[in-house]
Amino acid sequence: MKIALTLHHLCMIFAYTMSGLYLHIPFCASRCIYCGFYSTTLSHLRQAYVDALCREMRLRRGAQIGTIYLGGGTPSQLTPAMLHQLFGTIDEVFDVSTDAEVTVECNPDDVSEEWTAALRQLPVNRVSMGIQTFDDRRLRFLHRRHDAAQAIHAIDRLRKAGIGNISIDLMFGLPGETVDEWKNDVEKALALGVEHLSAYSLMYEEGTPLHHLRSQHLVEETDDEIYIFMYELLASELRKAGYEHYEISNFARPGYRSRHNSSYWNGTPYLGIGAAAHSFDGHSRSWNVDNVEQYIEAINAGRLPEEHETLSQNEQFNELVATALRTCEGIDLDEVEKRFGSQRKHCLLDSAAPYLNRGWLATDGQRLKLTLRGITMSDTVMSDMMWV
Repeated sequence: MKIALTLHHLCMIFAYTMSGLYLHIPFCASRCIYCGFYSTTLSHLRQAYVDALCREMRLRRGAQIGTIYLGGGTPSQLTPAMLHQLFGTIDEVFDVSTDAEVTVECNPDDVSEEWTAALRQLPVNRVSMGIQTFDDRRLRFLHRRHDAAQAIHAIDRLRKAGIGNISIDLMFGLPGETVDEWKNDVEKALALGVEHLSAYSLMYEEGTPLHHLRSQHLVEETDDEIYIFMYELLASELRKAGYEHYEISNFARPGYRSRHNSSYWNGTPYLGIGAAAHSFDGHSRSWNVDNVEQYIEAINAGRLPEEHETLSQNEQFNELVATALRTCEGIDLDEVEKRFGSQRKHCLLDSAAPYLNRGWLATDGQRLKLTLRGITMSDTVMSDMMWV
């Protein structure tokens, strides 16, 4: 059901909760063939867009912020002056925690001396870098702008700039990729000594060039069994190296879990700023228009270009299943009973029983968790446990 929350109501919701702040930076120098996120190559709109982001933050002022995340797109496409403008406005209009986790995404080829010098003057204490693979041939296929050497050099530059919390993204199951090639990527990632690693299987999102290549039979998806083997190899190697497997696609050294991304999985409210950005207060969700020019026009007119929906009890339950079950902590059964009643808890356990018997789920009586093999079948498990 769509509802129209007033700006006053939204500000009141976020003012009483330590929230995550997400700023969507949609600009990219070029598009990767697999990306289904909203992005644009209209770089001439960057300054007008940053100005609009600052105006939207002023419209939504008052929230208490525990984490800040600049994602994209490619936030490292912004100039140092633009980054200073954004962080100046954040400091002006929000109540930011003194120990806030502040993350900026970047591409390796953007990590210049000028860019890292700008980081030293900003409150950024975490950088997330999209590497995807260390195979230059595959990087070219994906239309990534960097090569493996640039990625390694970028990590070194960030370390010299004082960034002690670095996350990298890897991608597996690329067309024709072998298990040995994937193992080589994992080994090279571990050699970098980063604090956090996210790994995703290649997705063929509708509307992307990669999806078109598959439909033309120019590339083929990796076999499911190979996907599973690659995933289990990744999890095994990272656990041996001392990383916590704390979410389906995320691994961290102790103390270095992504606090911001964890807010998406544990139900913490978050406030999204920018075109296509989403916000969530625990009971309702809102999202901005996914068009930079329309977004700028609306914000300049003093309007929030967004839509809202309130989640029903069933939708809130399904949200809990789909997010909590992604984490190593799993679903808190007491929380299910408290929020949704004992009958819903018993129904959840009944639907979980076949997967407990198969070893895809495990429970200690307090929590319900996916096993490693269950993770590879998580879509099936989650869908069967949701309330229709």
